[in-house]
Amino acid sequence: MSYGFFGKVLWVDLANDDFREEEVPDKMYRQFMGGYGLGCRLLYERMLSRIKPLSSESIIGFFPGLLTSTVAPYSGRYMVVGKSPLTGTWGDANSGGTFGPAIKACGYDGILVIGKSKKPKYLSIIDNTTTILDASDIWGKDIIETEKILKKRHGNSIKTAGIGQAGEKLSKISGIANDKGRIAARSGLGAIMGSKNLKTIVLNGNKRVEIFNREKFYDLIKEHNKAVKIKPLSSMKKSFLGKMFGMVKSMRRLKIGMINAPDLMRTIYRNYGTSIGNTISAETGDSPIKNWSGIGMYDFPYEKSVNLSSINITKYKVKEYGCFSCPVQCGAILKIPELNIEEMHIPEYETCCAFGSLLLNKNLFSIFQINDICNRAAIDTISVGATVAYAIECYEKGLLSLEDTDGLELTWGNTEAILSLVNKIIRREGIGDLLADGVKIAADKIGKESEPYAINSLGSEIPMHDPRYFESLAFSYAFDPTPGRHTTASIDFAEIGSYDKFEKKVTLPKKRKKNINKKIEAQVITTGFHQILNCAGMCMFSTSFGPYPFIDLLNALTGWNDNIDEYIATGLRIQTLRQAFTLREGIEISQNELPDRVVGLPPAKKGPLKGKTIEYKDFYKKYCIRMGWNPENGYPLKKTLEKLDLEFVIKDLY
Repeated sequence: MSYGFFGKVLWVDLANDDFREEEVPDKMYRQFMGGYGLGCRLLYERMLSRIKPLSSESIIGFFPGLLTSTVAPYSGRYMVVGKSPLTGTWGDANSGGTFGPAIKACGYDGILVIGKSKKPKYLSIIDNTTTILDASDIWGKDIIETEKILKKRHGNSIKTAGIGQAGEKLSKISGIANDKGRIAARSGLGAIMGSKNLKTIVLNGNKRVEIFNREKFYDLIKEHNKAVKIKPLSSMKKSFLGKMFGMVKSMRRLKIGMINAPDLMRTIYRNYGTSIGNTISAETGDSPIKNWSGIGMYDFPYEKSVNLSSINITKYKVKEYGCFSCPVQCGAILKIPELNIEEMHIPEYETCCAFGSLLLNKNLFSIFQINDICNRAAIDTISVGATVAYAIECYEKGLLSLEDTDGLELTWGNTEAILSLVNKIIRREGIGDLLADGVKIAADKIGKESEPYAINSLGSEIPMHDPRYFESLAFSYAFDPTPGRHTTASIDFAEIGSYDKFEKKVTLPKKRKKNINKKIEAQVITTGFHQILNCAGMCMFSTSFGPYPFIDLLNALTGWNDNIDEYIATGLRIQTLRQAFTLREGIEISQNELPDRVVGLPPAKKGPLKGKTIEYKDFYKKYCIRMGWNPENGYPLKKTLEKLDLEFVIKDLY
């Protein structure tokens, strides 16, 4: 009997309106856990290399984490996987909410879709009955309209994940949305659903995974919950946090960032969410400014960034929102009477920065509107914001004319033009068609003169965190198998919630911030542990919330009894297979280079990042040596593949 998983996945063939269950050996879970680990193993084996991501033979998969659907705190995530239409590499995207547990409730550890339907369809798994149904009446509707229609048809208890207009129009920066605006946004995987004419997936089940040692599992959770009770925010603390926004200039001078005590972090996230960083990060140098060419304290100073502060945002909060099994509940539902918006998810930091400091836009109401528009269309706000910034700079430099922009005056902070352009991108209308696949493809069309303004890594728009602030982000932006992402393993970024403080069984080398060899060692450990966190379905913010019995919970759930070194080895196996997938697709990941602006070439002459240029190529070579990969090309060595039980990869790479 299996514990913690069902031991089966569902395959759906849209070309033949067919579906089948497949049993997955227990050994595969032991080696790849769940989430994108299991997804990578299945796609690597079943999908031919170098096929086009939007071809009918391409596979898209939906995988909950190993802990997802249990009551383990912070474990409600699921992952969408496939070959990225945006980068051509291994692609994955991560979302919270309630859809991940719904996959498990239907009795599956994953749902994989292949083939293309001739007409729009949606997949329904309700009460143990699987059907492929006509979606003609919901095609063209946004994700909220779609969910309302399907709830009337199938009942209010269903959970859905699907595409909006952006995915339908095959935008390579589109994502997949659930819970009215929680989005698996990155890698462009919404376009794969669109290419298959698959509008959405509808789930409703009542199955539960078996737990190996229920008593220990729940005792661990009870003990954890006792230690992390979130107290209401007192008026004194609210006053203190309010004053903190007036102290951001001092925080910049003193180089104080977003690293705080776990009790305070839980309280802050509960009350303000990730937008707590909007003003602080703009001032301290974390946020990119003016398409990565500006400096916050001069181009988007506190007097402007304070308009986007979480204090101002949460004035519109009507209730808290949290993912399944999360005690912190960092999300929120807002109501914006001034815009006639009755209900929308709170904009996250990435969204606020992408349409705020990156565009020199201080208009909070415009960001509310854009957040709602992008959520409904299920499109990645990081990529859309970066694409708008690129278009503005092209217009500023004379590479796009007023005729090219359909009459839009694309100037910095021009709220009306920004809103219009976002809508055009979603609809692929006019200039929006040129921009709907992101900055790299747009630059290929506009010309080489525009390339310096197309801030991307292999086609993936760079997120809203500056590597000159978190140095190892340059390494992960450039060289992770899924490039251009801040949610991959990065030792400096991970220090916000250090893994050895989250799971006491993890040992990171001391003095790693000063000794490069120790830092490389810490990066390898971080890489392995990061994969396990993801594949278990854990939220990336959970590591900031204090000690957590992570390994003990995994063992109590599954009965595996593995130690921390064995779990980290599992994580390194998963990372190595993700790497092999990208290499097999013909991507020379080791030759990738980041835009000069991102790494500080030339270095800034003033501001908090003054004089900083980030070295990341030599760091990668040293990392490869530690990983057992060839430092010249990033290929895992044969002996490394054999050691990690990845012998099946050897024939593809050698």
